[in-house]
Amino acid sequence: MKNNFLLLLLFLVLVSCGATKSVSKRVMKGYWTLDTITYSESGKFNVTLFNDASTDCFTNSTWRFIPNNNTGIYTLTGSDCNASEDRHFVFTIDEVDKESGLYDFLLKPTNAKHKSETNHGFRVKLAQLSETSMQWQQTVSLEGKPFTIYMNFSKINE
Repeated sequence: MKNNFLLLLLFLVLVSCGATKSVSKRVMKGYWTLDTITYSESGKFNVTLFNDASTDCFTNSTWRFIPNNNTGIYTLTGSDCNASEDRHFVFTIDEVDKESGLYDFLLKPTNAKHKSETNHGFRVKLAQLSETSMQWQQTVSLEGKPFTIYMNFSKINE
């Protein structure tokens, strides 16, 4: 009886640990718009996201997340942004802290065949995720001090 209880407890722990990540991926599935990009400090900053383009190009960009194979595509906006080119990426969601439920979102740019030419990726904090909105936070260093970039998404459709 004691062994059955321990096995049941272990099973529940394993299921509950994996459930949040799969729920996150299911909620993330579909099309999103990167509506706004803000900063922890006030002022005008020249920021390039994901070694790709300026925040002006990323504002109102369209993103598609395909969780069954951890891939996605984003398309930039603006006439000076190579907006006609789709950008491909692979992603993973890693749990940072079980108690807080915080997750990191890892994004690696790839080619159309999902192969990375540089094997270089980016880690952002998945700070908020619901059926209709999502926020990423990326903390970098500016003049030796932490500087956080907030990327706010809204869901278009699945």
